[in-house]
Amino acid sequence: MSANPSIKCTVQQCKNHCKNENYCSLNCITVGTHEMNPTEDQCTDCKSFRK
Repeated sequence: MSANPSIKCTVQQCKNHCKNENYCSLNCITVGTHEMNPTEDQCTDCKSFRK
């Protein structure tokens, strides 16, 4: 698993997280929302998260 320096990530519980670095190992991620009208960063989600 190698770090993608274009995608920073601090979610260590994700399967795609590079354990020794705060980066994602994926080539790209999908970002979505759980709100009808998102207005804050807390309204967005990384849809590429895997437990």
